[in-house]
Amino acid sequence: MPYRTFSLEEVARYLHLSSADVERLVKDQDIPCERHGPRLVFRKVDIDAWASQRILGLEGRRLAEYHQKSSRETQQLVANEAIMPEMIRPEFIEPAMTAKTKASVLRQMAALAGTTGRVSDLPSLLEGLEAREALCSTGVPGGLALLHSRNPESYLFESAFLALGRTIQQIPFGSPDGQPTNLFFLIGCPDDRMHLHTLARLCLMAQKTDLLVDLRQATNADAMCENIIAAEQSVLANRRPQAD
Repeated sequence: MPYRTFSLEEVARYLHLSSADVERLVKDQDIPCERHGPRLVFRKVDIDAWASQRILGLEGRRLAEYHQKSSRETQQLVANEAIMPEMIRPEFIEPAMTAKTKASVLRQMAALAGTTGRVSDLPSLLEGLEAREALCSTGVPGGLALLHSRNPESYLFESAFLALGRTIQQIPFGSPDGQPTNLFFLIGCPDDRMHLHTLARLCLMAQKTDLLVDLRQATNADAMCENIIAAEQSVLANRRPQAD
């Protein structure tokens, strides 16, 4: 499915946006698309990269609004509003990763993902991670990176998961704030909509809670897993009064 294309209406649903939002982005030349006569065509491989980078750059109200939309659009895909308990386990976490370079981080995180039993094509996953970082770093301010494949296709994963690595030393990873990184989530979702929703939720958890501080202070994988689940609960509790 790497060569799949969307119509304007399809890409709007995929991105949790309105058709008017997408038309505005096209007019401003802020979204990758092609014109085939009178018809607009959006290539999935380009949209995936654009969408993930856009989410990584959202802050404050804009991030909260996007997360609200993605939450509504993915309600039929998940049994519970909280998704972290199904995605992360202590055994999916490495609290003392020895990687010292970006390349070794990607190799070790792919290997960690392989131990979850939820990756169906490990070589393709590593290749996708490398391709995504070559496009633009997934590092965000605060010493965090949210790794994901350049082409998050469904065949890569048996079911959704998160892996987390905490490196022993800080690593230059291309974060926009210029600071090094030592916390690395790897997102694996067989459903495209859940991939973007998970990315938005992790960004919100990092910005709106003490998750990053807690993860650095945690003494083991069990504590780190508890930190993640608690941070999600905090985000959901603070969001509910604004749901209307």
